[in-house]
Amino acid sequence: MSLIADYGLVLLVLACLFGFFMAWGVGANDVANAMGTSVGSRALTIKQAIIIAMVFEFAGAYLAGGEVTETIKNGIVDANLISPNLMVLGMMSALLAAGTWLLVASTRGWPVSTTHTIVGAVIGFAAVGVSMDAVHWGGVGPIVASWVVTPLLAGIISFCLFVSVQKLIIDTDNPFLNAKRYVPLYMFITGFVISLMTLTKGLKHVGLNLSSTEGFLLSIAIGVLVMLIGIAMLSRIHVDVEADKAFHFSSVEKVFAILMIFTACSMAFAHGSNDVANAVGPLAAIVGVIQSGGELAAGAKSLVPGWILLLGALGIVVGLATYGYKVIATIGKEITELTPSRGFAAELAAATTVVSASGLGLPVSTTHTLVGAILGVGLARGIGALNLGMIGKIFLSWIITLPAGAILSIIFFFILRALFGGV
Repeated sequence: MSLIADYGLVLLVLACLFGFFMAWGVGANDVANAMGTSVGSRALTIKQAIIIAMVFEFAGAYLAGGEVTETIKNGIVDANLISPNLMVLGMMSALLAAGTWLLVASTRGWPVSTTHTIVGAVIGFAAVGVSMDAVHWGGVGPIVASWVVTPLLAGIISFCLFVSVQKLIIDTDNPFLNAKRYVPLYMFITGFVISLMTLTKGLKHVGLNLSSTEGFLLSIAIGVLVMLIGIAMLSRIHVDVEADKAFHFSSVEKVFAILMIFTACSMAFAHGSNDVANAVGPLAAIVGVIQSGGELAAGAKSLVPGWILLLGALGIVVGLATYGYKVIATIGKEITELTPSRGFAAELAAATTVVSASGLGLPVSTTHTLVGAILGVGLARGIGALNLGMIGKIFLSWIITLPAGAILSIIFFFILRALFGGV
């Protein structure tokens, strides 16, 4: 109690700075994943991707990010075994540790999981700083399993999607004619899956209390609308029947490039609404304890104040604008060569995996899912199409993310305890 009474304002300011730092890391690393396929396939320039992400990530984070992540707040640690003082210092060290690891990863262009970073950091301070019993170890298993499950699932879906694009459109005598015939169907699938993802995961805390059936039907309607818009756009593209096949391919890729702009906007909104919680969840827990004068309501859900969401949204935007280009380059250019049709298959597969996994209650990482989807697209063209050296570096960075977050968190936790009188 004395810690919060004596240093409440100082702790609040530091918590906000650390939360902004963590949000910066989310923007620099995770947002780049959502934009990487669009930039790598040349559907969007880096500047266009940053502008789209700034608008839609901010909107998603501010309008639809209003819930403290229960897994981070109550699912990993037992709040009954942690005093309010230690909870505040622990969550602060977790934010600082996660932000530091994301800074290291982003400067090196490694796409890592912000979710696993913050989870590792929370486990670290609770296990070493409090006690091993303070961690719900049963919750760690599904997180480790998701390292394998989500990339594999996304890779299989993207492989199948791109093979269907090859068979139905690219490897035919008249690819452009078949593109006009089949792309509207892909547009429907994209509109349906992305809107289902946004309605079920992104908008459920805005006050739109849609049932599963209502969300499903509304997603079908949005899919049909996207398909009709796509048909209207396609009707404006004409190719001379005498033109060579290369020109037909160029026109086909232009069609997919239009489709990818829509997927990029929607993925950015959905990502902002979900992953802003990695930064603002611990911050909201800290603010809640400080504002209540040291009370810690175990198991209770906290409404996130609008200013905390605003802080998180701004941090994400600044992170993307300053360092996002490095991870965008890794995702878009250094795993395999992407074109709009390949990028579309990867993005749609990633979105489908997130919807499926969240429906099953599996913990997912946007990063792992999208990298798995890009690998699937690359494998559809043969193992030689993949940059195995870069893939090895990415996998290594995934393995060390959770322990790196935990170790940094432990170090910062003991430093903060020493600074604030060894509470």
